[in-house]
Amino acid sequence: MTDAAGVQRQSVSWRARALVVIAVLIAGFIATPMLAVLASVFKTGDGAFAHIFETRLLLYTLNTLELALIVGIGTAVIGVGSAWLVTMCVFPGKRVMEWTLALPLAFPAYVLAYAYTNLLDHPGIVQTTIRSVFELGPRDYWFPEIRSIGGAGMMLTLVLYPYVYLLARAAFLQQSVVSFEVSRTLGHGPWDSFARVAVPMARPAIVTGIALVLMETLADFGTVSHFGVSTFATGVYRSWILMGDRVAAAQLSACLLMFVLVLMTLERTQRRAAKYHPAGKKYQELPQYTLTGWRARAAMVFCAVPTIFGFVLPLIVLGRMSWVGGHSLFGSRYITFATNSLILAAAGAALTVALAIFLAYAARTTRNATTRQANTIASLGYAVPGSVIAVGLLLPLGVLDNAIDTFARNWFGFSTGLLLTGTIAALLYAYIVRFMSVALQTVEASLEKVTPSMDHAARALGRSPAGTLLSVHVPLVKGGLLTAALIVFVDVMKELPATLIMRPFNFDTLAVQAYRLAEDERLLQASTPSLAIVAVGLIPVVLLSRQISRSRPGSGE
Repeated sequence: MTDAAGVQRQSVSWRARALVVIAVLIAGFIATPMLAVLASVFKTGDGAFAHIFETRLLLYTLNTLELALIVGIGTAVIGVGSAWLVTMCVFPGKRVMEWTLALPLAFPAYVLAYAYTNLLDHPGIVQTTIRSVFELGPRDYWFPEIRSIGGAGMMLTLVLYPYVYLLARAAFLQQSVVSFEVSRTLGHGPWDSFARVAVPMARPAIVTGIALVLMETLADFGTVSHFGVSTFATGVYRSWILMGDRVAAAQLSACLLMFVLVLMTLERTQRRAAKYHPAGKKYQELPQYTLTGWRARAAMVFCAVPTIFGFVLPLIVLGRMSWVGGHSLFGSRYITFATNSLILAAAGAALTVALAIFLAYAARTTRNATTRQANTIASLGYAVPGSVIAVGLLLPLGVLDNAIDTFARNWFGFSTGLLLTGTIAALLYAYIVRFMSVALQTVEASLEKVTPSMDHAARALGRSPAGTLLSVHVPLVKGGLLTAALIVFVDVMKELPATLIMRPFNFDTLAVQAYRLAEDERLLQASTPSLAIVAVGLIPVVLLSRQISRSRPGSGE
């Protein structure tokens, strides 16, 4: 018996070591683009970076920081305020607004930019009507310029505030009633309780949401490019595509990566320093503050405005644009674009979630610090813009392609060409790097709800770790896996810079088609692929909002 137990322990130990090694290899696989970008800092290019450093780098830095400041403040105010109102207050329309506030997340920011450009630009409906009604000339009046940093900030705020809203709402729903009862006994009213109790307790979730917003802002390319705002994201694309200097693009990417790493370090440090736990286990119904009169009307307006301007109005504008001058979505070209988008999104979601399941289960099974660190490294990609990942991938892929071609020429007398660069496999690699964090966090959160006793029971019945995963865990967490797959699916559908740089020749998607038409100022035609992207994005947004609404412990749902 002792020998048998020893053999079993050695088998378990060997499997655990194998899981750790594979997890580290996967993390290294995902971290390769970031390492390639950082290594490029010391290379010498064609001189484009020196020119950019002298003429554009300060502009890129200031514009990027200003844009991040606008979006960070805007999303914090809208997201936290609306989350508190729909969670803790009673006012007309509250039940509807609980889920409609999340709908703008289905819009890519660049699609919103196309809609508002058509609406507010000089030849748009609003300014044309003003000139017609008041009989004004083109220079007889002032109107805010939509193609500006302020305009880009407004677009990004409207589509990104749901990150803060959803996380803050989930945090408010998880808070204990005891905290609010103590606050009321100390003489604090609803608003004092909000400022002094609810917000500090929800601070980690709020900061995480704002960090996600800022990372998306740094990564944005389509919106700032359409509005003509020079940021690091547009600088990377111009250096690569227009100037043809890969080293300059990589060095700009390294500068942007420094921004991202600083932001992530601050977020993680703050999260470790700010851990709040419920004061007791009293999870009955949260207190509801009934708003009347002007307070009720103000709450309605505060919650309705982001939905109207972030979803309803742009949807109407895009629908009108498509009706007036859009392309037929069922034409042969658009069927090809839609098919390409769906194939990439489905394959990207399947591969990303499959790797996320392995990494999350490896961390659960081994409970090893190395595995946890590997998962942290694998999660870094979401904070890195698609353009940076593309540059970081194309550099090592180019070196590998050249090495293979040289080997084939020397030994077999023929050229292999580019086997990896500009292929669907390379593009899927970029998607895995970019969206692993989203899938991994969702899968880990789902697995945490499965009690360890189930693992022990399955192993006692003779199940292997793989068998336990497939027969026990996957059926129990299939809802979380579906959510992760849907989120990655939609994110891939919306991803623009990585697809734009890395896609195979003559392989366009709905996102690329929308960008190319808008770049040529063919906004009416760009509305067709834009609407298709939004339609697909609605599904996971609604599912996610419903899941958060049911997350209150003891709710009975």
